[in-house]
Amino acid sequence: MNFDFSDDQKQLRDQARKFLAEKCPPKAVRAVLDAKAPYDKQLWKGLAEMGFLGVAIPEEFGGAGAGHLELCVIAEEMGRALAPVPFSSTVYLAAEALLLAGSEAQKRKWLSAIAAGEAIGTLALFEGKGNPSPQAVRLTASGGTLNGVKKPVPDGAIADFAIVAARTGSSGRETDVSLFLVDLKAGGLEAKALTNIDPTRGQAELNFKNCKAEPLGAAGEGWSIISRVLDRAAVLIAFEQVGGADRALEMGRDYALDRIAFGRPIGSFQAVKHMLADMYVSATLARSNCYYGAWALSSDASELPEAAAAARISATQAFQHCAKNNIQVHGGMGFTWEFDCHMYYRRANAMALSLGSLSYWEDALIDRMRKKNAA
Repeated sequence: MNFDFSDDQKQLRDQARKFLAEKCPPKAVRAVLDAKAPYDKQLWKGLAEMGFLGVAIPEEFGGAGAGHLELCVIAEEMGRALAPVPFSSTVYLAAEALLLAGSEAQKRKWLSAIAAGEAIGTLALFEGKGNPSPQAVRLTASGGTLNGVKKPVPDGAIADFAIVAARTGSSGRETDVSLFLVDLKAGGLEAKALTNIDPTRGQAELNFKNCKAEPLGAAGEGWSIISRVLDRAAVLIAFEQVGGADRALEMGRDYALDRIAFGRPIGSFQAVKHMLADMYVSATLARSNCYYGAWALSSDASELPEAAAAARISATQAFQHCAKNNIQVHGGMGFTWEFDCHMYYRRANAMALSLGSLSYWEDALIDRMRKKNAA
């Protein structure tokens, strides 16, 4: 497969990079990191005005109607800038679930609000430790109400609505899981913010107590919808991770060229050269897999499950590797609060578990390839 983004899509990436460089400098990330606000509201507003929030939302629902390739290039720039906004939870998870399974009324209400920057959404899937699975869903739905606890929920403390996975049967099969849409401002639940390694990516515990909910999609099809959402989100988050990995590599390279030790730049030392070369190889491999994922996502190809898993695995490894070694290249200064290295290290580790662990996606890739070869 020979794939590349079009000139227009590359121009969009340049536009997004320029916008984020101006509106999301490191000090803006630090403001959220220091808990001065749960997210950057001005940046969120600006993203809506630029049309970035609705780039993959159809025009009939208030979006730009561009597509997933355009969303991929924007995601990469969001990762480079460590944008402290609920972009992934709203755009990759909630909006994609609505696009796949929402009714006409649900799409018109919530997708248009997302595109306008007037609503924050999330997917409430996890219920404590463990990876995604239909058996792990214990929150129950009965008579149009939900009861149970979801945690961690990405950006759950600031979200306006949530797509919630709930158990509607007792056989233990995938068909026992259904999806529901909950207006989080309507009452019937308690939200508690959770602490995590990266405060710029908030998480929360949502306690549902006879909380009113409306079905999203057909009953018993919740897990099949979730699987498709996770595959789409895996590709998009992988682009964010590649953006972060590239920026961490650039930071390390620039410091190695500027830092003088024993009369010459430390980048001339073999150990530093090899470290930077390994970072470059890791980031480049991840980008190759992400491009495969972007092609599969944009064309709705049958290879999407495998491509999404491959992109997720390689991008997670690359971001963690580059963020960690960026600190090493900076030496003792890399461990200080004043340098920005720790912000990328925080984000890399937070994103590594955002859709399930690395081993979950490795097992998924093996399982999907085995089934495909057996077919």
